[in-house]
Amino acid sequence: MCPIWPLHLIVIYLLVLCPLWVLCQAAPDLLASFSAETLEMHMDDTYDVYVNVSGSDLQAKDQFAVRTQIPHVATAEFFNRDNLTDEQFDNRLFEGQLKVKCHFLGRTDLTVEARRNGSLFPIRNGTIQLVVIRPVRVIDTVFTTSVAVFVSLIFINFGCAMHWPTVKACFKKPIGPAIGLAGQYLFMPLISFGLGFLIFPDSPALRLGMFFSGVSPAGGASNIWTFILGGNLDLSLAMTSISTLAAFGLMPAWLFTLGQVVFANANIVVPYFRIGMFVIGLFIPLAIGLAMQRLTPKISAFMVRILKGFSTLLLLFIITFAIVTNLYIFELMTWQILVAGMGVPWLGYLAGYSVARIFRQPHRDALAISIESGIQNTGIAIFLLRYALPQPEADITTVVPVSIAIMTPGPMICIFIYQRIKACWGCKPSKTGTPPTPRKSWETTVTSLQYPRPLSPASSLPLIANKQDENWSSSS
Repeated sequence: MCPIWPLHLIVIYLLVLCPLWVLCQAAPDLLASFSAETLEMHMDDTYDVYVNVSGSDLQAKDQFAVRTQIPHVATAEFFNRDNLTDEQFDNRLFEGQLKVKCHFLGRTDLTVEARRNGSLFPIRNGTIQLVVIRPVRVIDTVFTTSVAVFVSLIFINFGCAMHWPTVKACFKKPIGPAIGLAGQYLFMPLISFGLGFLIFPDSPALRLGMFFSGVSPAGGASNIWTFILGGNLDLSLAMTSISTLAAFGLMPAWLFTLGQVVFANANIVVPYFRIGMFVIGLFIPLAIGLAMQRLTPKISAFMVRILKGFSTLLLLFIITFAIVTNLYIFELMTWQILVAGMGVPWLGYLAGYSVARIFRQPHRDALAISIESGIQNTGIAIFLLRYALPQPEADITTVVPVSIAIMTPGPMICIFIYQRIKACWGCKPSKTGTPPTPRKSWETTVTSLQYPRPLSPASSLPLIANKQDENWSSSS
């Protein structure tokens, strides 16, 4: 046993603590204060931040350094001087001015440290959080307003082309709308929930963005693509109406069950007012179009005649303008986000069409069900994220619904190109001079092939696109 036991333990403690005590005595006791507790700044802007460092043991050769935790978000440097002046040394107060450059969305810590004899020392309260957000621009307002106006015009055209007897027939045989509703509010929420955990295991915010996209109602673009690709437009409009109305009950049900599992601490606010406005914005243009069928049949016929070209231009406008106004999103794109953007809608297309064909639905109905299941109203998802998350997390998380919106048209564009190529190939005359073989009825965009309509109302006339229908019309 040690002869000085247990005094040797005290000696060892003193030998360890003495160097630490010397270091603490050598470190300056300085206190920093900033011009604000939290600095909220706009992306791509430069700001002046003032910092004061006070302390009784300031020395004449003291210098100061500044750094940011994430330079990709923001960087900072001293604008005037990074060392004490004689006047500041006399007042024991260093007054510094920082130039902060904001590069991208996010949060980062800005830290001011003291440098003495080549060594850096921390300063009490020397760290402040920088929050970089995206400013509200005029182009964002212009984009939102123009899309709302154009979509309203499209739905007026849909009202002119809508055939109520066909819609009633859809409800009398509700197998198609039922499959679409199940795909929209059963398969899509579950697939977005599962893919979210598979693709973003360590990012609950991105999983929330994916899940919000999966529980959103069908988008208006589903009706446009259904018409362009020759699907059952009346069935598509009926399913969109049912999906939108069902959103009042089914969205909250999903958000407060699986949504809490995805992000238990999220302060979720269900935007009932926003959904209600979406319903009104859907039905008012349709009602106007239906009224035009009865009151102005010639104008209604013209509106239907230009529907396909106008729908195509609208889709190109939305895609192009959305990319231009949200270029910052592409800095956040990773392969995981791209896979998520493809997975949600593309699996929705596949599931909707497969189930519809299993239940022996015609191709045109199955195509409408497939499109209705896969296309989500990502605008509702983005709105939900703006309520559930603070900035800049809301803007960062919206990269998921934006990726879904970008990837959604891919299969539809491929099908459209395939149809155009096949149509051009089928229109070529044979070498013997015989007329070309007519295309199958489901390859046309004629709604009247499956549900023959009378010559009145006039809105159905522009939908007669081939000679078979003309012969049927003349014989009737």
